[in-house]
Amino acid sequence: MSLSISFKHYSNWNAKLKDKPLIIAGPCSAESEEQVLKTAKEIDKIKLVKIYRAGIWKPRTRPGSFDGIGTIALKWLQKVKEQTSLLTTVEVATPQHIEDCLKHNVDILWIGARTTSNPFSVQELANALKGVKIPVMIKNPINPDLQLWSGAIERIANTGINTIAAIHRGFYPFEKTNFRNIPKWEVPIELKTRFPNLPIICDPSHISGKTKYVAEISQKAMDMNMDGLMIETHCCPEQAKSDIQQQLTPEQLQHLIENLNIRNSSSDNIGFINILEQYRDQIDSLDMQMLELLSQRMDIVEEIGEYKKENNVTILQLRRWENILRTRIEHGSNLNLPQDFIKKLLQLVHKASIQKQTEVMYKGKKK
Repeated sequence: MSLSISFKHYSNWNAKLKDKPLIIAGPCSAESEEQVLKTAKEIDKIKLVKIYRAGIWKPRTRPGSFDGIGTIALKWLQKVKEQTSLLTTVEVATPQHIEDCLKHNVDILWIGARTTSNPFSVQELANALKGVKIPVMIKNPINPDLQLWSGAIERIANTGINTIAAIHRGFYPFEKTNFRNIPKWEVPIELKTRFPNLPIICDPSHISGKTKYVAEISQKAMDMNMDGLMIETHCCPEQAKSDIQQQLTPEQLQHLIENLNIRNSSSDNIGFINILEQYRDQIDSLDMQMLELLSQRMDIVEEIGEYKKENNVTILQLRRWENILRTRIEHGSNLNLPQDFIKKLLQLVHKASIQKQTEVMYKGKKK
């Protein structure tokens, strides 16, 4: 599906959003008027920061945690707009949230990961947004479900809103990792393939979970040619009521931005282009050879399936599979290939081989 959606389609943003990357910053939660305004004024001194974020309603996993100040904080954000050059953005999860934000002149809405995970909730928000002209940013769902993320974008786009962005905040890890959420960069890359005009903002704070990783993830996002960053920033992070470990101070934010290496997405240098095309030609040739070899392998797999069928032998041969994994991973390591990469590649090939032999085994049988 091709959607005509871009920040640039919203004329009031043109002057503010001309610089790349677009930086969105502000506290995880609006906690007091003093905290909101102090943080905003310090952030406003940083040139690339154009939008101030603050959580008003906080969806908490368990009851009893700080769940936000609520509507009263929207008045504080109005003062942010009066006293700084910043636009404001707030997470919304219900139609009432949308109504309250519109009454208080919030500039941009964003839909959180938990809400994106529920199509019923997204549709309720979409219904409330019909006829409304306001930019909407949509975070990825908690789990790496590209269909859910795409579906939420499409539901909002179908309301007539064409100023839409996606926010990549990572995915819940079932295993323990250094990061709070797994980046899985391949998911936003695929989203960009589906919606080429869609701006994608990275949320390194929620991916990192700790301030020491925020700069690393931010640079990675820039290297992946993302359009901007949403970074949690608090005037006194040690006193924050939520996400203490991942919020930067305004000074830390400025240092991070100053040290970002912003690379070009392309080059007009003829020499560079010619050499790059030579490398790409080599990759194209190798890819074709790789596909031809895989095709030959699947032909042999099919013959093995026929032989197993004739001799009444099971499809899965566990010891053989374990031996393939061990020897190929060892050989791949000797070729300087990452073990995780080899393992995942082999698992994909093995899955396809099992499917092919299953088709052979049951070919001609009545279902």
